[in-house]
Amino acid sequence: MNSTLLKEQFPILDQEINGHRLVYLDNAATSQKPRAVIEAVKRYYEWENSNVHRGVHTLGSRATDAYEGAREKVARFIGAADTAEIIFTRGTTSALNLVASAYGPSAVSAGDEIVITEMEHHSNLIPWQQLAIRTGATLKYIPMQPDGHIELADAEKTITPATKIVAMNYVSNVLGVVNPVKEIAAIAHRNGAVMVVDGAQSTPHMKINVQDLDCDFYALSGHKMCAPTGIGVLYGKKALLEAMEPIEFGGEMINDVGLYESTWKELPWKFEGGTPIIAGAVGLGAAIDFLESIGMDAIAAHEQQLANYAMDRLASIDGLTLYGPRNRKVGLVTFNLDDIHPHDVATVLDSYGVAVRAGHHCCQPLMRWLKASATARASFYLYNTEEDIDRLVDGLIQTKEYFG
Repeated sequence: MNSTLLKEQFPILDQEINGHRLVYLDNAATSQKPRAVIEAVKRYYEWENSNVHRGVHTLGSRATDAYEGAREKVARFIGAADTAEIIFTRGTTSALNLVASAYGPSAVSAGDEIVITEMEHHSNLIPWQQLAIRTGATLKYIPMQPDGHIELADAEKTITPATKIVAMNYVSNVLGVVNPVKEIAAIAHRNGAVMVVDGAQSTPHMKINVQDLDCDFYALSGHKMCAPTGIGVLYGKKALLEAMEPIEFGGEMINDVGLYESTWKELPWKFEGGTPIIAGAVGLGAAIDFLESIGMDAIAAHEQQLANYAMDRLASIDGLTLYGPRNRKVGLVTFNLDDIHPHDVATVLDSYGVAVRAGHHCCQPLMRWLKASATARASFYLYNTEEDIDRLVDGLIQTKEYFG
């Protein structure tokens, strides 16, 4: 994998910020888009733009083929058994909320348990928190080890026959931890619970097979994997999706509408009410083609190399605190520098053209667990290089000097 050549396929990276070549290290928030994706969306609007499914004219057929073709690509990319198991959503947040709202109320009642972790993004915490409040269920947390990883023994103790839902991120957007979701799914199933996986931070960076994981639901966002914003996916096992009622009603998702009752389309369309995110799906399909042309295993190996290099370089800076396990499998490092506020660190880095994220990263319970109000985070992707990390380190040294 030649990241320098790959970088040339991302137009936005060919610019200077504050007089310095842009080094984009905020990929956990959103990735940049290659020309192949930009051109696919442009072509859709110039050549195929129409509403899907019901139109019999040529443009309608082109748009439908492009939209449903993207669904087929997603199913193959994550190893789903059937395209009916692929629901297009606005992103991971809406996908997780769909499960909590459409599946949760029928599965959870007073006295039942919902199990999550303290490292969850708010999108995979608040929906379950609110479901527990509405139903009278108990929200439980699997304990975390001092470096942030989870032991299966702790999961075994936390998940009980009263547990109905276990929800967990595959990769933490703060700690860089790769959670043992396959093994925890097995524990959940032995106790009669379903397994919900937040795949926002895993899908862009490693090969995913939902059948091998044996998760019941899996959510992902397109914009973190080179696709446009506003498009995401909920995967669900077919039997579970068929038993669920839709939560949005209107066009596209109906079979027959009467004055006093209506019936719904079959999967996956019963969950896609209204005009769908057609251009976003087209862009997601193009992003999948782009990623597969490189190879997910190659991307994962490249990011692990970058993460190890970054951990070694950052560990050499006096006063810098690194969070999460030392050995990383994903390209993400979270840190604080002396007593300098992370927003100030990010501001100085930006003056050198280095873009990082600062704040609580939509993980306030995890920040409290870390005893930090906020952190800085550098996250890498396929177009980043060791030279980018050197620029980050140089910027952090300059930051220390700036604040004395």
